[in-house]
Amino acid sequence: MRRFFTSESVTEGHPDKVCDRISDSILDELLRQDPYARAAVECCAAYNTLFITGEVTANAKVDYEAVARRAIKEIGYLHGSFAFDACRVIELVHGQSADIALGVDESQEKKAGGEESDLIGAGDQGMMFGYACRETEELMPLPIVLSHKLAYRLAQIRKEKLVDYLRPDGKTQVTVEYDGKKPVRVDTVVISAQHNTHVSHEEIERDMKELVVKAVIPAKLLDENTKYFINPTGRFEIGGPEGDSGLTGRKIVVDTYGGRCPHGGGAFSGKDPTKVDRSATYMARYICKNMVAAGLADEMELQVAYAIGVARPVSVFVDTFGTGKFSDDEMAEIVKKEFDLRPAAIIKKLGLRAPIYAATSSYGHFGRDAFPWESLDRVEDLKKYL
Repeated sequence: MRRFFTSESVTEGHPDKVCDRISDSILDELLRQDPYARAAVECCAAYNTLFITGEVTANAKVDYEAVARRAIKEIGYLHGSFAFDACRVIELVHGQSADIALGVDESQEKKAGGEESDLIGAGDQGMMFGYACRETEELMPLPIVLSHKLAYRLAQIRKEKLVDYLRPDGKTQVTVEYDGKKPVRVDTVVISAQHNTHVSHEEIERDMKELVVKAVIPAKLLDENTKYFINPTGRFEIGGPEGDSGLTGRKIVVDTYGGRCPHGGGAFSGKDPTKVDRSATYMARYICKNMVAAGLADEMELQVAYAIGVARPVSVFVDTFGTGKFSDDEMAEIVKKEFDLRPAAIIKKLGLRAPIYAATSSYGHFGRDAFPWESLDRVEDLKKYL
């Protein structure tokens, strides 16, 4: 059966990603000074104004405005009204709610005499998802992998000055045709790239195909019927927060699996690892990737759910879409037996108190080996079940 699936990505200069980058850069600076910092930092950017808000409790002194201006400069907004040397920065940051801190400081299990990994409770209720499949060497769905690589390539050719007209904002989208569950070709490529006023649409279209599409998408996946939409409106000069408002955490599907896997709704950027929105989602990816790589399934989705102030998850659900070597219930039991899903254990296992988060803010949180949750260090051990 032939079917089509589409995923999108955005560059680091997209207004929402500008906010994600600033939030995670602030988090990193807090963690450099205090690895036990509690933070949930959010930004809103519009035209020439940046609003920084959220909760921070830390033994640290951070100049939020300076961190924000440095991040935006690193992205490449050096010209125009949102150059940050001319914009307003409004800060409204306060300490973590005492009611939330009650559950994070000491979980229900710890209060009842639990062990070290019961030390902290989940920072919020909610359900988190992980996913892995054999479509790509990254064990990720092909549409989101290609979309991220196209977006990254847009930024790369701009920063390396392979062309002189690109600006930081941009979006990509890829539609893949499947034969059953096997990806067989790329049906549609969409690229919207911010540019200066002096370049023609024809030049952009030519360069995007030659320097971006052909550099990223394997030739065997492209054919004479592949459709290309390059800057389909014909013009994209006004971009970033000057063209549209940005908000931290608004690109959660871009950040994860491109729509292939459900999402519990919680965003990542700006949140310290006691927030299970972030840490448990990373752990769920780590589990799925290792179990798929070990051969226990060709495709696996994992849901983990928590109650605020409680260390142990309230539920663990597995769906292998009929590809598992065991029933889904048995796979869930393997997860519970082999992996510690309490927040303190997750933080320790994945090393999440380190300042590693700014790098996650663009081009996806999953499928890149630089991050500890992408490690395949449990594969050999998990093969014992086979």
